[in-house]
Amino acid sequence: MKKMIGLFVFLIFMGTQVVTAQSKQISGTITSAEDGLGMPGVSVVIKGTTIGASTNIDGQFSLEAKSSDVLLISFVGMITQEITVGNKTVINAVMETESIGMDEVVVTALGITKEKKSLGYAVQEVGGDDVSTAKDNSFISSLSGRVSGLSIKKSGQIGGSVNAIIRGSNSFTGNNQALFVVDGVPISNSNTNTTDASTNRGGYDYGNAASDIDPESIESISVLKGATASALYGSDAANGVILITTKRGKAKKGIGVTINQSMSVTTYDKKTFPEYQYQYGAGYGAYYGSTGSFDDIDVDGDGTDDYAVPYYEDASYGGAFDGSTQVFGWNSLYPELDTYGQKSTWSAPDHGPSYIFKNGYSSVTSIAIDGGNEKGTFRMGYTNDDRTGILENSKIKKDIIDVSASYNLTDKLKFDTKTTFNRTSGQGRYGTGYDAGNVVQMLRQWYQMNVDLKEQENAYLLTKDNTTWNPQAYNDTDPNYWDNPYFTLYENYETDTRTRFFGKFQASYEFNDNINVVARFGVDTYTDLREERTAIGSIDVSEYEKYERTFQEYNNDFIVNFNKRFSD
Repeated sequence: MKKMIGLFVFLIFMGTQVVTAQSKQISGTITSAEDGLGMPGVSVVIKGTTIGASTNIDGQFSLEAKSSDVLLISFVGMITQEITVGNKTVINAVMETESIGMDEVVVTALGITKEKKSLGYAVQEVGGDDVSTAKDNSFISSLSGRVSGLSIKKSGQIGGSVNAIIRGSNSFTGNNQALFVVDGVPISNSNTNTTDASTNRGGYDYGNAASDIDPESIESISVLKGATASALYGSDAANGVILITTKRGKAKKGIGVTINQSMSVTTYDKKTFPEYQYQYGAGYGAYYGSTGSFDDIDVDGDGTDDYAVPYYEDASYGGAFDGSTQVFGWNSLYPELDTYGQKSTWSAPDHGPSYIFKNGYSSVTSIAIDGGNEKGTFRMGYTNDDRTGILENSKIKKDIIDVSASYNLTDKLKFDTKTTFNRTSGQGRYGTGYDAGNVVQMLRQWYQMNVDLKEQENAYLLTKDNTTWNPQAYNDTDPNYWDNPYFTLYENYETDTRTRFFGKFQASYEFNDNINVVARFGVDTYTDLREERTAIGSIDVSEYEKYERTFQEYNNDFIVNFNKRFSD
């Protein structure tokens, strides 16, 4: 009898175990704590296994699990939750944002995210909003003052170069620029200015290539300081690395559209412009005839000597303005002008050197569309950056198309692609250095304070010729040292176009929780076309120069990642 009771109890126990071990259908909805909407793409996996599911566009999931199973619910940037199944058949969860600050987790070499406290080198991160708010012509300028040890120097030119030097220069003659890496792919930051432009002997500043990156697409920037931090990028990164992570689409319900528009006005800085004296006019002193201030020449051919401005000089140490003396100035020498053959009062001009500057305007418009589901995400953005300079006939225009997409072919195999197309067109970049093409250098160093710049402007617009204030003589109007500044701006200007494509294609495979591999192909290619011209009638020999350059760089990476925490 006792044996039968024992057998009966044993059978009951076994039956209970069989029932307990049976799987059941579990369903539920995962929502966001921020807006209460369903979250697509959330991973719901049975702990200790690879069995699981992803939520659909409405945040819903369904899978089979046993009562003893524990569900791991996770999503990038959200706090992972563990929920025991028990006797439940419906399991809902609310996901909250994980509080991880920039000082705790940073993007490092090859795009790998690490805890900052685990690094053996210095790294600092800047958010994308910090570099897209100011709307500078180059996002590099916006890093100024945001990263310790990073020196940013701007040229002040429209579309000009920006030097980014980390922890000082390492070479007197070589390149000291940091390496720029976008989404794990190194890109060119070359500067192809001429030697003359680099040594202040003339030419134009065409800027550096990293300015092609659209600040509207930047998610974050990590600055790796020193050789240890950037060792994986080789000798190109000896001066440090600026790592740029771009924005991606988000797995969410529906499609998001973001539109940004900004406009700004640029003026010249009066504090850095010289203060001029308005007491004396053209000349180098008492070297001209009986007055010691003017040439005594019969300019109008009436047989008597007249007071003539020393046209051929380019300084203002001549006669004092008195508001009464009648002289033949530069504007009396050109038959095309209404003032031809007429005298004018020797006095200070109404429109001095600062008249050359005008307001510059910039308009930046960006449109971005993003979205996704449980399988993948996408983002497509377009930015139009249109700027005019503070000198006539100067402008820079950029059109940037940025596309990124990711797709989970399986739970283990993922694809990720990013492409950027940029077309930059420039016209009338400012002349630099000691050169006739630099009108500001002329105004700062060699000039006659009796010259009215508005009259110079009107003379050019009327004749479209080099009606300079600095002719060789009253009977020879060829330029002596300097051209009419407006003739320089409108006739001796440059044009340039750079068309660029860079991006990557990446595939990753996760073998298990500890090991995954990444294969990445990166490309950066662009063509430069620059045209410089010196018109007939200029002080310099007339010429036309054309410069063409093609750049191509390809990078391939195959990375095996092993990540395992052996203890707390």
